[in-house]
Amino acid sequence: MKQPRTWLVGVDSSTASTLSARLSAQGYAVDLVQEMPRVFDRDSKPAAIVLNVVDTGMPALNVLVSAQKAVPPIPVVVLVQPHQARIAVEAVKLGATDAFVMPLDPSDLLMALQKILSDDSGNASAKPVADPQLTASDAAVFVSASRKMLSIWNVATTVARSDVPVLILGESGVGKEVLARFIHRHSRRADKALVKVNCAALPHDLLESELFGYDRGAFTGAVGEKPGKFELADKGSILLDEIGEMHPSLQAKLLHVLEDSEFSRLGGKRQVKVDVRVVASTNRKLQEAIPRGEFRDDLYFRLSVVKIIIPPLRERKEDIPLLVTHFLNRHRDSMSSSIEELPPPVIDEFMRCDWPGNVRQLENTIRRYLILPELDMELNAISSSPPPPLTEMPKRMFAVTAAGGTAAAHSSVVPFPGPQESVSLKEIASSAAERAEREMVYHILEQTNWNRIHAARRLNICYRALLNKLKKWQMKEPKAS
Repeated sequence: MKQPRTWLVGVDSSTASTLSARLSAQGYAVDLVQEMPRVFDRDSKPAAIVLNVVDTGMPALNVLVSAQKAVPPIPVVVLVQPHQARIAVEAVKLGATDAFVMPLDPSDLLMALQKILSDDSGNASAKPVADPQLTASDAAVFVSASRKMLSIWNVATTVARSDVPVLILGESGVGKEVLARFIHRHSRRADKALVKVNCAALPHDLLESELFGYDRGAFTGAVGEKPGKFELADKGSILLDEIGEMHPSLQAKLLHVLEDSEFSRLGGKRQVKVDVRVVASTNRKLQEAIPRGEFRDDLYFRLSVVKIIIPPLRERKEDIPLLVTHFLNRHRDSMSSSIEELPPPVIDEFMRCDWPGNVRQLENTIRRYLILPELDMELNAISSSPPPPLTEMPKRMFAVTAAGGTAAAHSSVVPFPGPQESVSLKEIASSAAERAEREMVYHILEQTNWNRIHAARRLNICYRALLNKLKKWQMKEPKAS
């Protein structure tokens, strides 16, 4: 039988030597190709290509495009440097089977190649079957340039090879489900189902029947039998999302499944054996819930064989430009938008915001911008930064007139009403708030020499919001005398 051949294109000699030795030991032939522009001048075609993306990624990505145009398409595994996350994303969009950040563990790359070169059908060039629930956002790479996320990427890739439970922790919207799908995509179960269950979406009784199913007559209305999610996930993986919301009595049954790989349906008389890899996620701090009796400590230790904590977006702001580009490309067509990129002032405001809703909030903001780019997105509402304390307010305040001039602060004080006069506290409060707002805006503009971008950042509002306020108040930069 002819050996499947793997081309190592642009791979350095040290990595190539290691891969060649290990692949040859597995019965695969290896060719080292250094001249990228002439890769496909050869007579024969490989079963797989390992492509090292150097410098700007070109002409390496041209090799990837040519590989996808071949009949049948040739699987390509891409190697990138840590600063090339954007190129890695582009490579996956162009059809790369996998991507790894250098330096890499040869075992990880070897496993990826073995998946490509050895499948059940004996077709060496066939790609592994992906999880049918995967979408474009669940590509084989993280959209990230931060060291924290790249470290998580490497851990997840290693963990995926085993069947140990994984507990993913992090705030809402950080990408826990994307990481769970990444782990499933890189596991030996990738061609089987990944079944997701939201433990917070159903009451206790309904969640039990959803997870473990029921037999006929188990309760009123159970006119037939129904398999549970664990049965549907047999030979695959199950994602228990928001597991921190699961009732303690149900946690005991889940612990039994994790330990013995078997359970009984509601109303059932027999044990059901399953082979399921469990991934759990939550935004709750489970270690704080254990002393309160809200979460079983034995279940926590059973689930957290591998624990991965995803940092919030505010702690990895270097990812924001990459994520913006990713979401623009992902949603542009569906939103019928022609916007190719965001204006620099908007990106600046994105970088300034704390994003309490994390990546999910950023994605929703991009979607709204694609639909209504002319509207003020009020990024000050996105930022969770508190306003400056009173002790940081400027010592010298001004009352700003409609024309943009200044007067002494006492000239804008509202007089107290006379004995027979009525007063509207709501109107006074509104007027005073706007007057204080104008004074602060004018003060910050003076401090920043009327640099509106810097002023907007100091004021914790977006650039467009500041321009709207200046237009409303007819506030203009004073002419130099």
